[in-house]
Amino acid sequence: MPGLVVANFGTELVVEDGAGKLHRCAGRRKLGVLVCGDRVEWRAEERGHCTIASRMPRNTELARPDRTGQKKVIASNIDQMLIITSGQPGFNAGLVDRYLVVAETLGIIPIIVLNKIDLLDKAGRTTLEAQLDEYGQIGYTTVLTSTLTDHGLDLLLPILYHRTSVFVGQSGVGKSSLINAILPDAKARVGEISEATGKGTHTTTTAWLYHLQDNKGDVIDSPGIREFGLWEITSHQLAQGFREFRDYAAQCRFRDCIHTGEPGCAVAAAARDGAISQRRFDSYHRIMTTLAESNGQPA
Repeated sequence: MPGLVVANFGTELVVEDGAGKLHRCAGRRKLGVLVCGDRVEWRAEERGHCTIASRMPRNTELARPDRTGQKKVIASNIDQMLIITSGQPGFNAGLVDRYLVVAETLGIIPIIVLNKIDLLDKAGRTTLEAQLDEYGQIGYTTVLTSTLTDHGLDLLLPILYHRTSVFVGQSGVGKSSLINAILPDAKARVGEISEATGKGTHTTTTAWLYHLQDNKGDVIDSPGIREFGLWEITSHQLAQGFREFRDYAAQCRFRDCIHTGEPGCAVAAAARDGAISQRRFDSYHRIMTTLAESNGQPA
């Protein structure tokens, strides 16, 4: 029977069938690690358990390095990434840039959400709105939200319709609170999954998949991990991940220019002239240095 993986607890998976019922399943070693968002075929076993027979091909994979530096997929079949940020803890533009590179590389839609705006004073909000405007000018959608006042939730919800969206962001930005505000049944969903697996508590190290009301879309809450996907991209993919570089890159003297000091670099010239953000250009160089170091190359 067809099913959808909605949570992974290591050796145990929670699979949802076509009627919305949850099943406690065991994977098969030859299938590799199955993750939240995987579409599978499964068969029922005794005492309500089930076994995964096969996994359908993935459209996208959101991954990070494990402790040994190997690829660890966190979630799959994602259409959209919501990058949740806030002023408390401090807004981390460099981390936002990294998430945007991942979204651009995967070919999924990124949305930048500034949460907890009720905690900002007038000056703080003005400063952060200016930082968000930098992203808006290069074509990214930004949304300001507050779960305390419900500000922006009416704008955010339609963005989630008819897509599978993953929520990412560092700890403390209010991802779970935002999901609870958007999805009134989220806590009940956690209870159902916990009951299906015998796990009594929600764990922040596991991705969870929720359905919007009337099945208008799906939301995956991911762990607050910084390194999604970046360790395995090439320098040219990184350059492509900064969308505002692309038109200028076509004018560089060398076709393989990666904008790190090559003569005739049109992207560097655009940064000097203010045509593209110098902060974003500097952020690109910092990420490039991190990539070189992780690949054992000179920074």
